[in-house]
Amino acid sequence: YCDGLPTDILLTTIITGLQVSVESAGTRSERSFSRHYKSELTVPNGGRWGSWGHREMCPTGTYAAGFSLKVEDHIGYRDDTALNGIRLHCVKKNSKGSSNSWGRWTDIKWCPSGFLTAFQLRVESPKGLGDDTAANNIRFSCSQGSLLQGDGTHWGVWGAWSQTCYGKGIWICGIKTRIEEPQGIGDDTALNDVRMYCCV
Repeated sequence: YCDGLPTDILLTTIITGLQVSVESAGTRSERSFSRHYKSELTVPNGGRWGSWGHREMCPTGTYAAGFSLKVEDHIGYRDDTALNGIRLHCVKKNSKGSSNSWGRWTDIKWCPSGFLTAFQLRVESPKGLGDDTAANNIRFSCSQGSLLQGDGTHWGVWGAWSQTCYGKGIWICGIKTRIEEPQGIGDDTALNDVRMYCCV
């Protein structure tokens, strides 16, 4: 068992900057790029820097029931990046239960029951000559009504909620992130925006 779930059914889509992989029971599985999705969830307040990565989907028959974040804590007078990556933790329907080099992975937040259905992003607006961080934190709603908030940073404001995966048996099953590449001596923001996908 891992995180209270049998290890043979725990599948994790891992977004680590520009690299994405799927892990199952400690071994690498094939990622699902071509899984059909019903809708795309977006938010209006995402950051403007960087480029969109590829769409990464949970393996067929699995849905996101939890998430964790890669977050760089405030580092003082140096360049802060805040939220750097998001992991969707995908499990089978009948079970319970792209980051940069900066930061640490937070503990997994699981829906008490059900699956993720919508999200909200906390984003800092551009600071001009100041230190930009872009995306700072994320919240998810679960299909059974619970709300989960990530352990991100405090800069910026919460924007509007995304649309909700709508329909019986339709939950979040994939993700695409907008990430700014390292800027060298320039101002780094890392993760700027996110899109989620809903599947049957």
